[in-house]
Amino acid sequence: MTTRFVSLIWFLLIVRQALAAPPYWTLIWSDEFDGPAGTAPDPNKWVFDLGAGGWGNQELENYTSGHENSYLDGAGNLVIIAREAGPGQYTSARLKTLSKFAVKYGRIEARMKLPAGQGMWPAFWMMGVDAATAGWPQCGEIDIMENIGREPFIVHATVHGPGYSGSGGITQSYKLPDAQAFAADYHIFATEWSQNNIEFLVDGHLYHTVTPAALPTGAPWVFQHPFFLLLNLAVGGSWPENPDTTTVFPQQMLVDYVRVYQHRGRVRMK
Repeated sequence: MTTRFVSLIWFLLIVRQALAAPPYWTLIWSDEFDGPAGTAPDPNKWVFDLGAGGWGNQELENYTSGHENSYLDGAGNLVIIAREAGPGQYTSARLKTLSKFAVKYGRIEARMKLPAGQGMWPAFWMMGVDAATAGWPQCGEIDIMENIGREPFIVHATVHGPGYSGSGGITQSYKLPDAQAFAADYHIFATEWSQNNIEFLVDGHLYHTVTPAALPTGAPWVFQHPFFLLLNLAVGGSWPENPDTTTVFPQQMLVDYVRVYQHRGRVRMK
């Protein structure tokens, strides 16, 4: 066998491996939550949604910016805590990157440990930056992870837009094997989003893909503009229903990191 022939085989093997490799992601934004214990989330990256009033889902919590509901634990986690403030009254936190960071396409992921208990509703999600002007659901919504307390081993991924919002969102669920609870350990929740394709993964397992073909006839695909990120822990509401006598407070959602990647050559959009 000649040296030239061996070199050709070696070259072809390298090419095949390169073509089979996963897409190349470049980290463009992240929060590792590595600050000192007791400090607030980085104000250069996050702002708070504040107030009560149900948030469109008949939720019970009052979202605050106080240390009692969100802080860094000094061990590399953001802690979002839901507390009972009185009979039927609760406080929690909802953080967003609106006005700080937005992205159009890429891989968006978070490593999280979820709370447990009836009425808990943790979420990691995205909304179009035009939410204030276009309104919802015209702005689009991408729910990377939602969990409701009565389903401790199930998470849901959903997209919402005009004609497919609320209970009509395009959704799918992922169930941990052997009835493991998401509150027992950390898991990585991710979406990989491109112009006409949105995929959802848990710990690297792809379980939901949405394309324009999945939408109701005539419904618009509203996922071709920048979105901002949100993290929150809701209490009660029309979907999870309210806490009951089995629910223990406080409950916490731990976020080890949030990371955003794009393919080489794409530019972050604010």
